[in-house]
Amino acid sequence: MAENFKMLAKTMYGLESVLASELRSLGAGKVNEGVRSVFFEGDQGFMYKANLCLRTALRILKPIHTFQIKRPEDLYTRIQEVDWSRYLDPGMSFAVDTVLLSDYFTHSLFVSQKTKDAIVDQIRKQTGTRPNVSLSNPDVRIHLHLQGNTGHLSLDSSGESLHRRGYRTATNKAPINEVLAAGILLLAGWNGQSDFLDPMCGSGTLLVEGAMIACNIPANLHRKHFGFQGWKDYDPNLFKTIYEASLGRTRDFPHTLVGYDKAPSAVLKAQENVSGANLSDFISIMQEDFFKTSRDREAPLFLVCNPPYGERLPVETEQFYAQFGDTLKQGYPDTRAWLFTGNLEAMKWVGLRPSRKIKLFNGSIESRLLLYEIYAGSKKGKFQ
Repeated sequence: MAENFKMLAKTMYGLESVLASELRSLGAGKVNEGVRSVFFEGDQGFMYKANLCLRTALRILKPIHTFQIKRPEDLYTRIQEVDWSRYLDPGMSFAVDTVLLSDYFTHSLFVSQKTKDAIVDQIRKQTGTRPNVSLSNPDVRIHLHLQGNTGHLSLDSSGESLHRRGYRTATNKAPINEVLAAGILLLAGWNGQSDFLDPMCGSGTLLVEGAMIACNIPANLHRKHFGFQGWKDYDPNLFKTIYEASLGRTRDFPHTLVGYDKAPSAVLKAQENVSGANLSDFISIMQEDFFKTSRDREAPLFLVCNPPYGERLPVETEQFYAQFGDTLKQGYPDTRAWLFTGNLEAMKWVGLRPSRKIKLFNGSIESRLLLYEIYAGSKKGKFQ
């Protein structure tokens, strides 16, 4: 039986509980939430599955060493306590990423360079040959988290951030991060239970993530590479088994997924991304001005929208958000409408009372995910 080991999944603020739920559903052991992170245990195959399937993880780290330092000079020695020949051969390349929260050092680049020196010197002393440093596409990416006088060394099993799904080739000025998009949908309770509308779809990210959730398609199906594929112990046959098993759990979607945008350029970009995700059979993109539309079906509707904030995309904020609320009230009965916005002042102009408010961040912008339940007549019996 394969041996379990500790791992750490990084995520965004507010998505920790969603990620923990995802991990439990996949079969992880000893799941514990941290700040922008979730700790868990699993074996090598589960590490592959976590990278392939998790929707709200940014990267999966495998801890290999924890150490203490009493002065800056200790860093080089502590790094050399690791037997780096377990992870690197002389012909391999590596990179070091450093997160620094310590009074001992002020520059993460210096810490990364010192760590690289310790690794290179050890392997050169053992073999006479040094491994290469590659910032763009290393065989092994090493993560150093230095907080106070405690250091944590990990191997980054993901490589590039897992929000880089591989399907999005065209973007607009302010595209939403794929991990954040998936987190919004999972927080909103989306699981493919109804028709789905994104009335201002931009590059189509919410639609693609929504379709993958509805059809249970692995989040990172379209990625061409994961960090663990460069490791010495990479097992391609095991990964193939995990990949095929995950594909075997996809399901059909009997409802509609529709995106509107009034900009022809956005419609073309969204269609290109939908095609890149091989989801054109499930998602329809239309050039429409949401403020001039209304519902044409009686079935319950899940509506989700990431409208302009007025920060990176210009918009007359008060008028825009008032129109959004008016359109919902007048044209979209029997709808669960989720609005994600980084303009906290704009919420009051919607003219509707949200039944839920969830705090999130879009990059550095503090944001809210708001639920507006639009009923057709009586509330009784709706959305149950």
